[in-house]
Amino acid sequence: MWMPRSRGSSLRSVILAAGSTDSLEQYYQKINSRENLDRFVPNRSATDFDMLTQRKRKGKGKENHGAISPAREAYRDKLAEACNMNRRILAFKNKSSTPVDPFPQDLLSSPTKPLRRIPQRPERMLDAVEMVDDFHLNLLDWGSSNVLAIALGNTVWLWDASNCSSSELVTIDDEDGPVTSVNWAPDGRQIAIGLNNSHVQLWDSFAKRQIRTFKDDHTQRVGSLAWNNHILTSGGMDGKIINRDVRAKSPTVKTYMGHQLEVCGLKWSDSGRRLASGGSDNLVYIWDRSFASSSARRQWLHKLEDHTAPVRALAWCPFQSSLLVSGGGLGDECIKFWDTSTGACENSVDTGSEVCALLWNTNEEELLSSHGYDEYQLTLWKYPSMKKLAKLTGHHSSVLYMAQSPNGCTVASAAGDEALVLWNVFGTPGVRKPATKPFALASCIR
Repeated sequence: MWMPRSRGSSLRSVILAAGSTDSLEQYYQKINSRENLDRFVPNRSATDFDMLTQRKRKGKGKENHGAISPAREAYRDKLAEACNMNRRILAFKNKSSTPVDPFPQDLLSSPTKPLRRIPQRPERMLDAVEMVDDFHLNLLDWGSSNVLAIALGNTVWLWDASNCSSSELVTIDDEDGPVTSVNWAPDGRQIAIGLNNSHVQLWDSFAKRQIRTFKDDHTQRVGSLAWNNHILTSGGMDGKIINRDVRAKSPTVKTYMGHQLEVCGLKWSDSGRRLASGGSDNLVYIWDRSFASSSARRQWLHKLEDHTAPVRALAWCPFQSSLLVSGGGLGDECIKFWDTSTGACENSVDTGSEVCALLWNTNEEELLSSHGYDEYQLTLWKYPSMKKLAKLTGHHSSVLYMAQSPNGCTVASAAGDEALVLWNVFGTPGVRKPATKPFALASCIR
């Protein structure tokens, strides 16, 4: 506390108001002593903390140490009032038990995004009579025109989501069938059909007319198909992967050779530069478009050998262009994440059952997998933590086939139990997309 040395009238008037000349003499004697060392920083040993911090509490009967004259008490009160000592600025207090955060987290953190409700029950369950139960085939696809194509035995059926109508596209002769794969072209009009007799047919779905047939490329059934703009790629039981330019009158055939057994999964990357293939030889290959039919001894970019069972489930990540996810069949049962720039496996998750199909959520960082024995479930995972968000059950055999609607919200799944099930698994709150129920007027496919 700062105490001025001046003996001016202001301080003297304060002291005289207390009515004690003895106190004035004591005060002059104290300020002239050697103990008063500095006018700004008081000497701790010379400071009368008793005088500064104690106040007489009238009516509480607090015991005083030593007699205090009325004049001294009046002087102390006046001094405390003049120096604003009523705030007890020199009083010592205990440390606060809870430190005060100058930047509260509730003010710094962004608003919490509401949790998305994931329906546990399917939107619709439909009969899919004569659905072939074969892990190596691909019999379901949803086109950009919002039409679902499904192969049942020798027949390809189309469901138009815009008017909930169904129609038969084609029925294949018994000697050529059954249908072993279907895949829509990017335009949503042309559709490719792979057959058990090794042929590939190209159809105009609007006109219900066959455009052409590719006959001499494969020697065994064609179980997988994939489009890359105008390039149609097929994979066969003969292990060959064939690329065709469907615009050409005599299409230029380019071939990828690597698999020793049936090719049961094909997926082009969004950029169209790379193709992923999975086979019954437990291998995943990454092919570069420029390597087709090259003279080099090794045509593939990467040969991925970590799976221990056939691989048909493949999906390129929509928000990480070099990331590929693959799923192994019975005996492997793992979902693996690959950096296709280096060929390194970044993560592997043991799911506990065969992985039949994989789809990415295009609205969130989520991955959907379909499975076989023993729960026959669809599992929704949060990427990259791979925390399970939901388990969807409704099938009674391996969920071999999945397809995603053009708006990215609805997933159709099909299995050997002859059931086609629609799930609103990828819907998001807030920005709700128009609900489409393509099978609202139908109770079965056939």
